[in-house]
Amino acid sequence: MVYESNCTVLTKEQVEEKMKGMKPISYRWLKNKIKRHIPQLYEALSLDFYNPYDYKCGRTKHYYILVHSAIEYFIRK
Repeated sequence: MVYESNCTVLTKEQVEEKMKGMKPISYRWLKNKIKRHIPQLYEALSLDFYNPYDYKCGRTKHYYILVHSAIEYFIRK
């Protein structure tokens, strides 16, 4: 897993392309996977605190998409 980018640095079209075909994923599962594989991102986003956007997380063929503080984070599988 590699953190690639987030929606604040991409164009609307790039975000839509990365999110194309997104399926829901368990926030808890994704959060634990990030904690194991990308601990710096886990700490930087303070993922141990409540996230009101947890239900918007998903996955595509190439990405895990973490939604935190209304920002989509694209993590390449």
